[in-house]
Amino acid sequence: MSPENIRVPGVSRTAEIAADPNRVIIFDTTMRDGEQAPGFSMTATAKVKMAQVLRDLGVDVIEAGFAAASPGDEEAIRRVAGEVEGPIFCSLSRANEKDIDATFRALSPAPKSHRRCHTFIGTSPIHRSAKLKMSTNEVLSTAVRSVEYAASLFDDVEFSAEDAFRTEPEFLADVLEAAADAGARTLNVPDTVGYATPEEVRARFAFLAERIKKRHPHVIFSAHCHDDLGMAVANSLGAVEGGARQIEGAINGIGERAGNCSIEEVIMALKVREDRYGVTTAADSRHLVRASKILCEITETVIARNKSVVGVNAFAHEAGIHQHGMLADSRTYEIMRPQDVGFEGSWFVLGKHSGRHAIAKRAETIGRPIEGERLAAVVAGFKQRADQIGEINDAELIAIIDRVDGVSVEQEEVYAAAG
Repeated sequence: MSPENIRVPGVSRTAEIAADPNRVIIFDTTMRDGEQAPGFSMTATAKVKMAQVLRDLGVDVIEAGFAAASPGDEEAIRRVAGEVEGPIFCSLSRANEKDIDATFRALSPAPKSHRRCHTFIGTSPIHRSAKLKMSTNEVLSTAVRSVEYAASLFDDVEFSAEDAFRTEPEFLADVLEAAADAGARTLNVPDTVGYATPEEVRARFAFLAERIKKRHPHVIFSAHCHDDLGMAVANSLGAVEGGARQIEGAINGIGERAGNCSIEEVIMALKVREDRYGVTTAADSRHLVRASKILCEITETVIARNKSVVGVNAFAHEAGIHQHGMLADSRTYEIMRPQDVGFEGSWFVLGKHSGRHAIAKRAETIGRPIEGERLAAVVAGFKQRADQIGEINDAELIAIIDRVDGVSVEQEEVYAAAG
């Protein structure tokens, strides 16, 4: 790296955000860790499109890729950093100068205050012995050298201790504190293999904050949790309780193996349960459904119907008891408004579990009001037909009402044609 590129540390966008101690930074890694999942590779154009919706969502940091992974990934990051304005842009780097130089080149189109280098090294015994072939001293010195070099080029440096929750707590604290001494302002404590539990995560972050913030009061602790045991979101929330003020995750929870913390779930958990966590984010949650749909289009994948927050069933109701309650007051069965995440509203699915109130309401909505004995007869016919075909759409409901009224389906078709 030439001398003219050496940077004097200044004020980064991250430092401005971190001025509020109750503000949680949302760090999106959909285009880096998410893309590393088999079948989720993205073109540069797709990454730009994804970055635009993440900007609209109000994500603070976009990890746009791993610049050293390939020339194509470096170019994709460069396009994202040059074509999308607003967020902090980040690239992952292994703990060596070559990777950090690639990150510097890739992020060069972004404003200086909006560039972040994210460097990492494995710290757990299994990573040290099996992957790195390094002693604890070698790992620590490598971490320090990489952060010092990154800090000479970037105002904003994040350091990650890979596989932190299978690392000896004291050694983990030593490495993170040394990284902070070397210039890292965000310390990521990743549950790389989804091993931890929420209480362990909360306790570990509290321990690290107690130890390191004495010397580095302004350092930001970050959580990056994987979902191997299905606890990525719960662990990320545990980290917030322990003092973390950055959460890393991906749209739809995509990522290596079982995936990452789901960004949409953690954003809404912090919003709906602000009474418990006492923190805020800058996210405009009304863009969550759009972000989810765009990612599905880009990667040509689908999510489960019952996916939290953004799944098509997230605000759908079929059970009669639920539909009755929803008709009275949506708060009976919805803890958040569908409009808050980007849906137009709730909807009732008419099926064998639906009750007379929902059937009558739908009939009224489509201009075929029913009550009294007619309603009872329609409900009986409805249940019988629902057992046969499952969901009852408007055409089926009209046919059931017509049968009760003595109008054959054939007659109805004649009436429709005449109309």
